[in-house]
Amino acid sequence: MLVPRTLQTKLLALARKFPVVTVTGPRQSGKTTLCRACFPDHRYVSLEAPDLREYASRDPRAFLAHAGDAAVLDEVQRVPELLSYLQVEVDARPRRGRFILTGSANFALLHSISQSLAGRTALLTLLPLGRDELRRFPAAPRTLYETLWKGSFPAVFDRELSPTDWYSAYVGTYVERDVRQVLNVGDLISFQGFLRLCAGRVGQLLNLSGLGADAGITHGTARAWVSVLEASYIAHRLPPYGANVGARVVKTPKLHFYDSGLACFLLGIRNPEQLEHHPLRGAIFETWVISEILKARVHRGLQPSLFFFRDRKAVEVDAVLECGDGVLAVETKSGQTVADDFFTGLEAFARQVGSPRHRLRVLRALVYGGDAAQARSNVDVIPWSQIDAYDWCGNARGAQ
Repeated sequence: MLVPRTLQTKLLALARKFPVVTVTGPRQSGKTTLCRACFPDHRYVSLEAPDLREYASRDPRAFLAHAGDAAVLDEVQRVPELLSYLQVEVDARPRRGRFILTGSANFALLHSISQSLAGRTALLTLLPLGRDELRRFPAAPRTLYETLWKGSFPAVFDRELSPTDWYSAYVGTYVERDVRQVLNVGDLISFQGFLRLCAGRVGQLLNLSGLGADAGITHGTARAWVSVLEASYIAHRLPPYGANVGARVVKTPKLHFYDSGLACFLLGIRNPEQLEHHPLRGAIFETWVISEILKARVHRGLQPSLFFFRDRKAVEVDAVLECGDGVLAVETKSGQTVADDFFTGLEAFARQVGSPRHRLRVLRALVYGGDAAQARSNVDVIPWSQIDAYDWCGNARGAQ
């Protein structure tokens, strides 16, 4: 089932301005489907095919001539040297929207693009389905824990597959193919163990020394492997918010996964009921909320501008979104009933960051596991099921 993707609007708009548009994102997030649907008259060429990959590498000029006047080139990070020849071709005939590129290995692709296509290509990111997109599938999950457990990769819902079976194949393919491509990991079994350890640390401060010790690898190797997870859009580091706050702010990033379903699979959670009683359900809910905010922004072509806040006095906010001349502080709670202590961190953050000294406007939002929206005088209380209805892209216009 082909459902419209939010990124489509921005993709088509940029193709009317740039000769090349590059769409990155995790494997199986729907990049190929989106690009082929948006540009049906472009020739489609997949560089995953060994013969075409060899052709592009051996004779790039002839390959580009074969691609024609307009083409979708899929998985271009497989032949990075092609981009230099693409630069020459685009400079000679800079027709807008001529080439649409896709790629899954972020740092390899972006490094090649920065060397060859700077100023010639627009960059977009397609993550797995946002909740607004997920609603369009007949098999869309209805409950919170089913939503978290199934995750948001299109294939699970398009083909109505078992999440456990699909994620098992996904992890196997990812480790055997993508990891081998971007890093010389000799012991893939150790890397898989490292991946599971990372899933057990979602929503926590990233302690590379502790993570490396638990995985039986060095601190340097742990840092390199986390970079691999980021490059392939499995996990990401959420940076701490410290603008104009002072030296007492924790400066270590948090670790989050882009997809809660993948995190659940790696933790051995095999059904929604198991997740509901799992000790990490709050952390998984938090990582899901963070990913939904990211999708709401990057699928509209915006920068993430997303952080978290924690100081050395234990004042903590799960997400801080820079917007306009202020910030939006977001707390996440998986509980179904709103309690007064849900607002403690938000209030402390507003007093500290929104003080006359810092002169920042602070808006506050709580995303929780219940189903009812609530009206609070200074906090937007958002039920999990309505997270996609909230404006994560607007400017902060409220006062303290």
